[in-house]
Formats: sequence, C-alpha cells, structure tokens
Amino acid sequence: MDRLLPAHGLNLDASAYFLLLATICAFLIPVVVILPPVGLQKSDALVQTHTKAGLEESRSNLKSQFSTEHAPRAGEPPKLQSLVIYPIKSCRGIELKRSKVVPSGLQFDRLFTFAQLKSPFPVAVDSTDEEKSKHKWEFITQRQFSRLANVVVDLWLPDEMKLRKQSMKTKEAFLILRFPWKEDGWRGLWSTITAKLARGRAAEPEIEILLPVDFPEEAEIKEKGYTFEDVKIWKETVTALNMQTELPGELQRYLGVSNKLGLFRIDPNRLREVHRCAPSKEDAQYQPVTGFQDAYPLHLQNLNSVQAFSSEVPKDETLKELSVLRFRPNIIVSGAPAYEEETWKRIRLKPGNSGLYNDTAFHVSCRTVRCKLPNVDPATGIRHPREPDRSLRAKRAVDEGAPLSGCLGMQLTPLFDPSLGEDREAWIAVGMTVEVEESGSHVYVKQ
Repeated sequence: MDRLLPAHGLNLDASAYFLLLATICAFLIPVVVILPPVGLQKSDALVQTHTKAGLEESRSNLKSQFSTEHAPRAGEPPKLQSLVIYPIKSCRGIELKRSKVVPSGLQFDRLFTFAQLKSPFPVAVDSTDEEKSKHKWEFITQRQFSRLANVVVDLWLPDEMKLRKQSMKTKEAFLILRFPWKEDGWRGLWSTITAKLARGRAAEPEIEILLPVDFPEEAEIKEKGYTFEDVKIWKETVTALNMQTELPGELQRYLGVSNKLGLFRIDPNRLREVHRCAPSKEDAQYQPVTGFQDAYPLHLQNLNSVQAFSSEVPKDETLKELSVLRFRPNIIVSGAPAYEEETWKRIRLKPGNSGLYNDTAFHVSCRTVRCKLPNVDPATGIRHPREPDRSLRAKRAVDEGAPLSGCLGMQLTPLFDPSLGEDREAWIAVGMTVEVEESGSHVYVKQ
C-alpha cells in the first residue's frame, strides 16, 4: 500500500498549480465582494433603525450657487434656497430641505463645540501661584485648526417604519463624527483596502465617533465620566457638559491640537442669553437665547451678495470660486438684490412652494462681522493665506459699529406667535418666500 503513495506529496506541474490557484480565486473573490472582511462601523448598526438626515451632494440646492439664475426677477420675492445646520461647531454642515426653528436657532444647530484646555499665559507679574496654574477651556474653530472642516457630522433620526420592522421603539437621535485616519505601515494599507471594499473605490480609511443628540440623564453622565465645566466662547463663559471621554486620541493628533481636547455639549437649561442688537425680552416676548453659535441664533446669507463680493476677490489656483458655505450660514436666500438684506429689520418667511402652510417671522438683528474663518475651504480644510479676509476688510468695512472689520451676512433672532406660550417652535423649508415687513439701518454693537 505504501508503494502506491508518492514519496513527497502531490507532484503537480505548473499548469496544475495555476488551475488550483484560479479555482481558489474564483471561489474567494465573490465571497470577498459580497461579504468583505471588514469590521462593522457604528453607522452600519444605525441603518437598521434610523435614517440619515440631510441632502446628498447630488441633490443639493446649492449646486447652482454660482449661476445667474439667482438674480432678482421683477415681480418675484426672494426665496429660501437652502438650509444648513452645524451640530458640532466648526465641523462640516448638513444641508436640509426643511427644519424646525426653536428659540436657540435651527433644531440641532451648534449643540456641541470642541475646546482646548489652555494655561493662563501671559500672566501678570503679581499673579498668585493659583492664578498662574489655573487652566481654562476655550472653544476652537477652523480659524486655529482648519482640519475641523474635514470632520464630517451625520445626523441619524429614528425611522418609525424601520423600528416597526425591528419591533423596537425609540425617540433617540444620534450624531456620528467621521474623520480621516490612516495608520503607518501594514495597518494603514489594510485599513485602506477594507475601506474601499466596504464603501467603494473612492473611500478612504476613517474613524467614527457616536454621540447622543439628547442631553444625557444624570445616571448616564456619571456612568460615562462626563463632567460639567466652564468653557469660554469669545468673551462669554458658559457651564456646559464636557464629553471628552468619547474622543479617541487619534482625533487630537489629526486636528493638530497640542493641548488637551474637550467636547462640550450645551446644557439646555443654561443657554446663553442674547442681548446687544437682538430684540429685548419685552419686544420678542421671550428672552432670546443661543447655544454654541457665535452670538445670535441664526445666520442668513444672500447668494447674490456672495456673488457680488466674490467678483471683487482676487482668484488663484487655490481659490477659484467663493462658496457661500465658507461663511457658514443657516439660511441661504436667492432672488434678492446684492446687499439688500442689510436693510432688512424684520422678515417673514411665507409658504411659497415649500409645501408648508405656516409663516415664520425673524428679527434681523445685525450684520455678521467676519473673522478669518472664511479663508478655509470647507471642502478641503485648506486655508488660503490671504483671501477672502483681505478683501472683506478692504471692500466690506461698511458698519460704523465695526469700522475695521468686513461684514457679510445678517444675524437673525426668531420670533414666535405669542399664542404658542412656552411651546415656541415653527418650521421653515426651501421654497418659502421672503416678505420684508420692516426696513432700516443697522449699527453693530460689540460684545
């Protein structure tokens, strides 16, 4: 019997080896394509019970933003062209077709901000040791860390149909943050391969972070190690919930933040009061408030104003067009003459062809005084060394309240029907028309 077996295993020639290898590949390739050897991401689980909010890029209402079709037309009122929210301050926005308006602005807007822990430097000579050693949290934006523009934020809302199929009930919404991350060596190569197998040839490796939208209950705060701490935003200090335990170390390295990195969630019971140019509590019939917005609840941009200003901005290889998204608006209108919005004092959005049946009014509080953030390209996170900041200061220093700063856009405060009582909310949607109820001049009041 032993004489019938080859002494050194199978004796295969080259063609046999090729046939064996081809057979194995023919079996494995379909399996890899259908069931790629990649780990599940957090968003893969949410797909079963939630739906991602917002418009895909292919359906964006801003695809034509550089077109002349947005010019004013005789006899036609301006209209609401697009809506954008930024759940995490200075990160990628989410374009919507409609949105709920609440006293602090659009629902889900600027609920979170990143912050860095800074030492009190420089300090006075006569400062105490305690003062010298005390660190403070300060918010960060694309002005310091331009890669925040590449942090994509997805909003996942519970889907009643999906939940019914899964025999589940929940009202909990989630945010998923995604940022590019590739390790060195073979790990980076493997993450690139798995990303492309899972999401297509254009996909790059990234890390996801899952965050609850609703403010956590006391038990969850304790369980997850969240802490209430003071954070400074411009000249204000607000007590908010630091959820830094949710952040992986890779995010800090990706952004280039050398100090300790925190993630603060605004406390709905400690919203920041808005004064200065906003309507008084008596006039608005409630105290205007905001979350982690810079100063006012909402920001409006007129496409024709952006186009007119863009025509005066020098262009180069890294700045070929000036997207309205550089200015991080919430409400984008078209069909209004360039800079006409600077004369508006009170506007009312009417149904138009939006599919809604309600009106929503806004107090147009003041001009938007610009910092250098619009120098960052929102699509790439690359900062231009000069523009449009230089042109804003040269061409748009139009407000005597901020004579050394450029202005573009208007800050809004929502107004509500007094009959709503404490249930102040309304809806706005793309296609609504703009009715100007009051006009006048604006003078910016500094913080």
